[in-house]
Amino acid sequence: MLFNVLLYVSLGIFILGAAWRISAWFRRRIGVEAGSVTGAQRVAAALKGIIGTIFSGRILDVLKVFVLDVLIQRRILRQDVLRWVMHMSIFVGFMLLLLMHALDNFITVKLFSEYNATNNPFFFLRDLAGVLVIVGLVIAVYRRFFLKIPRLSTSGADLFAIAIIAVIILSGIFLLGAKVISHGEFMRMVEDYSDSQEPEEVAALEAYWVKEYGLASPTADLPFDEETLAQGEEINEMSCVWCHAKSEWAFASYGVSRVMKPAAAALEGVGAVYALWFVHILACFVGLAYLPFSKMFHVISTPVGLMVNAAEEGRAADPVNVLTRRAIELDACTSCHTCSLMCSQAPAFAVFDNPYILPSRRMAALRKMGVGGEIDPQERKALRQGAYICSNCDRCTVVCPAGINLRELWISVREELVRQGDPEPAMLSQFSFVRGLNRAALGSNGDYAAPLAMARKAVSCAGEEALTEERVLDLNDVPDPRGNPRFEREAFLNCFGCRNCTTVCPVVGSFENPQEKLGLLPHQIMCSLGLGLTDLACSAQMLWECSTCYQCQEHCPQGVSVSDLLYDLKNLAVQNRNE
Repeated sequence: MLFNVLLYVSLGIFILGAAWRISAWFRRRIGVEAGSVTGAQRVAAALKGIIGTIFSGRILDVLKVFVLDVLIQRRILRQDVLRWVMHMSIFVGFMLLLLMHALDNFITVKLFSEYNATNNPFFFLRDLAGVLVIVGLVIAVYRRFFLKIPRLSTSGADLFAIAIIAVIILSGIFLLGAKVISHGEFMRMVEDYSDSQEPEEVAALEAYWVKEYGLASPTADLPFDEETLAQGEEINEMSCVWCHAKSEWAFASYGVSRVMKPAAAALEGVGAVYALWFVHILACFVGLAYLPFSKMFHVISTPVGLMVNAAEEGRAADPVNVLTRRAIELDACTSCHTCSLMCSQAPAFAVFDNPYILPSRRMAALRKMGVGGEIDPQERKALRQGAYICSNCDRCTVVCPAGINLRELWISVREELVRQGDPEPAMLSQFSFVRGLNRAALGSNGDYAAPLAMARKAVSCAGEEALTEERVLDLNDVPDPRGNPRFEREAFLNCFGCRNCTTVCPVVGSFENPQEKLGLLPHQIMCSLGLGLTDLACSAQMLWECSTCYQCQEHCPQGVSVSDLLYDLKNLAVQNRNE
C-alpha cells in the first residue's frame, strides 16, 4: 500500500513538472523578436514542423542524430574520451536498470516469456548495470574534485544529482547483498516456491545454500556431510534452479554480502532487508519527482534539442520555431562547461572577475530572463558586460555536446540587453556596433548610413576625432583586377572580430610584437572596414607583409574573404598614392 502511494505521488509530480518544463519551451521569450509571437502560435508552428519533418526526407537526418549523438554521444567522444566513458557508463547503466528492472513487468516480461529477475542473464546484467553507473559516478567525482578541469564549477545541484544517483545504486546493491545472506528471505522463498516443506529436506536445502549461494544460517554450520549436500542439491534442482542463479553471478552484490555476512544475525534482527528496500524505493521516487525541476531534465531536453537542430540544419527554418528551439536549448544545457573551457574570451574572466563572461555561467541568467524573472541590476550589468565581451568566435557552438547554437543565442540576447540599458562602446566589437546596437535601424534596402552614424558616435564617445565623409571610402569603388565586383560592404560586415584570422596568420606569428611592426592586425583591418575607416586599413604595414597564404580566409568561421580583401586594400593603397 505504501509503495503504491509513493509511486503515484512521485509519478504525478514528475508528469506535472515535465508538463511545466515543456510548456516553458513555448512561453520563454528569448530575444526582442519574440515579443510579438504568442504561445499558441508557437505550438501550432511546432506541430506543423513535426508533421513536416516526419513526412519528409529530414526524418532520416533526425534518426541519424538520434543514433549518433543521443545514443552513442558522438559529440562528447570527439572532445573528451574520459568524459564520454563517464556519460556512456551512466547512460547505459541507467537505461538497463530502467528498462530491464524498474519497468520489467511492462517490458522485459513481455519480451522474455521465461523472465525472472534472479535468473541469468538478468541477474548478472542488473549488477553489471549498477556497476556501470558507479564507474560513471566515480569518473564524475574524479573530474570535478581531483582532475581540476579549468572553469568547471560544481554547484549544489551537481552534488545532489551525484548523491541521489549514488544512493539509488548503492542501496540496490546492498539490498541484494542483504538478501543473499538473509535467512528470513531464504525461508520465505522456501515457503513460496519449494515443492517440499519437510523439515529434513528444508535443512538439506539450507545447507546447500549456505555452501553454494552464500546464505548465512543461524543453525546450519560448515562443514556439511556429502549426503546432506547431495540431498540439498537435488531439492534445489527441482525447486530453485529454474528461477534463481547462483549468487556469484550478481558479482557486486555478492561481494558486498561477503563483507556483511559476519553481521548477518544483527542485520536480520534490525530488519536490514526491509530498511534497505525502503531507502532504495524512496530514493528512486525522490529522483523521479525531482527530475523535472533539476538539471537532470536534460536527459529529455538535450535529445529533443539535438533532433530539432537536425531537422533545421541547412534549411530555412520557420522563425517562430527558431524561438521555440532557443527555449529548448536553454533546457538542453547540461552545465558541462565545455563552452567555457574553449571560450576565446575566458582570460577576461580572471581580469574582470565576472562569471558571466563565461558562456556556461550565462545560461542560468538567460533562463530567468526567458520566463520574465527579475534580474538584479548588478547581475544585469555583469550579464551585459559578459555579452559585450563575447567575440562571437563560435567556438562555444562548435564544441557544445548538446548542439546548442550559442552564438545565435548571444546575438539575440545581447541586442535585448543593449535596448534595456546604455551601450558601452569600449567593450563592443565591430559586430556589436553594426549588427547589435543598430540592427533595427538597418533598412530593408541595405542602407548602411545608420550604422555609419553609430560608428561616428562610438568614436566620438571614445574621445577620438569624429569621422567625416572624406575619411570613409567604399570598397565598392575599388576596381577588382580580376574583374569580379564581389567586394560589397557585406563582405567584411560578416566579420565579428573573433580574431581567428590573426591567430592563424604566420606573418603575425613571426614577430614578437606584431602590432608594433604591422600597424593593424588582420582582425583589426576587418574591424576598420566595418566602421568605414578604409583609409586607416590602407595604411597598415600588414598589407605589404601579407604572404597571401590564405590561412586567414580558410579559417574564418563567417566565410569572409580576408586574403582577397587585403589584396584589394593593397591595390587601393597604391591607387591612392598615385593620385
